[in-house]
Amino acid sequence: MTDARGGSAVDRGWTWDPTLYAGSAAHYAAGRVPYPPQVVTALVGALGLDGTETLLDVGCGPGSLTLLLAPHVARAIGVDADAGMLAEAARLARRARVENAEWVRLRAEDLPAGLPPVDVVTFAQSFHWTDRPRVAAAVRGLLVPGGALVHVHATTHRGLDASEDAGPPLPHPRPPWPAVTELVRRYLGPRPRAGRSVLPETAGGDEDAVYRAAGFTGPQRLSVPGPVVVRSGEQVLAAVHSLSGAAPHLFGDRLDAFDADLRGLLAGAGDGGRFSERLRDVVLDVWR
Repeated sequence: MTDARGGSAVDRGWTWDPTLYAGSAAHYAAGRVPYPPQVVTALVGALGLDGTETLLDVGCGPGSLTLLLAPHVARAIGVDADAGMLAEAARLARRARVENAEWVRLRAEDLPAGLPPVDVVTFAQSFHWTDRPRVAAAVRGLLVPGGALVHVHATTHRGLDASEDAGPPLPHPRPPWPAVTELVRRYLGPRPRAGRSVLPETAGGDEDAVYRAAGFTGPQRLSVPGPVVVRSGEQVLAAVHSLSGAAPHLFGDRLDAFDADLRGLLAGAGDGGRFSERLRDVVLDVWR
């Protein structure tokens, strides 16, 4: 998903920081809503996956997409710059008994880094953290003739605001996201954090233009409806700490105090500890 204010963090002058998601991996796996199974169905059909392909998932995090697609390819390679994310991905792969996935600690800007040619490249909520022209050109060079790049647009840490949601009523209250955002600001300041620094205000360029400049054509756009989910307060807390702007290390010795305040806020807003949300549609852009 592109950064909310447009373009990539690098476009806006941000410099890579290895603490970006420090301590977030377990929270990411627990707090982010899984991609709907229809995402896999749509991609298997659109890409014609028959179990013989090699997949490269760039910025794989804890393997949220890698592990879903691994059963449909011969080899799945997840790359990420965060060691904690890769350790969590490996743990989840063992738990799911996925044996054809491998994990490589690597910044996207260092591709191809000796990796083999691949049939499919995926970016799931990760492209906006990279030097996009450089990375798009690198993965273009890794793709075999006829290969495809898939850009996944999704928001998995939270659902639609009430003002955006035209669907049927939800069974439980929504998480109080505006109050949660304000609580994070009270602890960390008004500017969104990104590792040791804050995100610059300047907007970046057009994502489609970046892909086309690297030689891609398309996109073929697929859309999967967002599900309605029921979440506990602890899952919402984990979702907050899954965000770069609220990674656990940012709170320092105030982490326990923040978590206590957040739990208190959620306890006063839920329905017996339960919340409901309708997620945004997942949009899949397939570039050739």
